[in-house]
Amino acid sequence: MEFLIHHIEALIFCAARPLVLTEIKNCLSEMLDTEVAEDDIELAIERLMQQYAQEQYSFQIYQMAHGYQFLTKPDYQSSVSILLKHQSRKRLSTAALETLSIIAYKQPVTKSLIEQIRGVGCDYALTKLLDKSLIEIKGKDDSIGRPLLYGTTHFFMQYFGINSLKDLPTPKDFAQLNNMIGEEHIETDDKED
Repeated sequence: MEFLIHHIEALIFCAARPLVLTEIKNCLSEMLDTEVAEDDIELAIERLMQQYAQEQYSFQIYQMAHGYQFLTKPDYQSSVSILLKHQSRKRLSTAALETLSIIAYKQPVTKSLIEQIRGVGCDYALTKLLDKSLIEIKGKDDSIGRPLLYGTTHFFMQYFGINSLKDLPTPKDFAQLNNMIGEEHIETDDKED
């Protein structure tokens, strides 16, 4: 089992994106020239996850986007974010984020609907999101002119650290609480005396 654990650890470590179970199984089966049971792989991954969850490690194996990937633990986010900021000065613009959020929640969606919701054109934002592989063309709508339909990619889930679109926050997560602490609450009375 230790032999298997070490090889799985190496595979997950070298992968630039979450490695799904079938990819791990295929690599191991080809290397060993025999079929490797998924249960054995899952058991090995579970042992690795327990090992790297210990405090002595600054990273651990996370399950995301239906796969497994080594990522830095949240306690080290500040130092890693500084490094990433220095390495990549290009972030998504507000327009791109707005466009991406509309696509994520309304997909598959046409460009005209995105523009209708945002109130401005979105050609540049769509181009940038396609270039970054966060969205893709999902087909064509059945309406007049057969406009393209846009949707998020597998990389979108990886980028935002989610397993499925169900993990996206819901509108109620953004609702303000009915808490009036620190605010003056004035009641009006429309009755005439």
